[in-house]
Amino acid sequence: MTGLDPAAVGAPGTSTAIDVGDVTLHTVVAGPDDGEPVVLLHGFPECWYAWHDLIEPLAAAGYRVVVPDQRGYNRSDKPDPVSAYRLDALAGDISGLLDAVGAADAHVVGHDWGALVAWWLGLHDAHRVRTLSALNVPHPTAFRRTLRTDPRQLARSWYAILFQLPWLPEALARRNNWRVAVASMADTSRPGAFDATDFDRYRRAWGVENAYRSMINWYRAVFRGNTRPRRRRVDPPALVLWGAEDTFLRRPLAAKSSAYCDNGRLVLWEDATHWLHHEHPDRVVDELTRQFEVAGEW
Repeated sequence: MTGLDPAAVGAPGTSTAIDVGDVTLHTVVAGPDDGEPVVLLHGFPECWYAWHDLIEPLAAAGYRVVVPDQRGYNRSDKPDPVSAYRLDALAGDISGLLDAVGAADAHVVGHDWGALVAWWLGLHDAHRVRTLSALNVPHPTAFRRTLRTDPRQLARSWYAILFQLPWLPEALARRNNWRVAVASMADTSRPGAFDATDFDRYRRAWGVENAYRSMINWYRAVFRGNTRPRRRRVDPPALVLWGAEDTFLRRPLAAKSSAYCDNGRLVLWEDATHWLHHEHPDRVVDELTRQFEVAGEW
């Protein structure tokens, strides 16, 4: 199988292909079998590798760490229709993943698009979410309302409109050895967050047949499908962890998102960007494990 595998890059964890229902997800698993399950959901344009600095410390702390390539990414299945990437299907994959690993629920952590999937799961299948941790993507209702009222946020989201065009975003991304895709990460992160090796590994994942098309289809599907959750309040204990220097999402979205959580905690870092899990992995692990401990008190 092509793409990026942990064994090929010396990353912790073992690879497995897990049938979650509609699709099969390539998943990296680490930590003790009897540990509390932690599901780490990457965003765009990453893959399981987004969490490579967090897998080992979480596993060493006794957690069962489950890190999928979400549908369309890297080594996971890539359905053709845009409709296959709607939020209900994406969240359903994670419920299916929990079923497959024998977990009634899990600590669900997401960054970027992975955070939106985590929010969706917490809003629609709260019984599967022991705790919810969202890194730098807002609650869907907070985001929708902000887009309607804040032209500055709408301007920052311009690329999502570009992604609605057929084939062009994929073609632009591939040019000059993925120059635009690399720049989108390098230019919006703090120095040192990514190095040349990281980008070589992402290029390997992006270059899998139909992968980048499928990744862009997440954006296309959200424009064409229903993005109104069936409820607004989040029941499980929730952490909103936010890098204040985010180029894509404005700072007020963090507090607006936390306000939708019945048991919410907001942590705002002034010295972090959208890519805070790469910039401060140790601090992210500390905040996550603190959040996981909340479940025992709730």
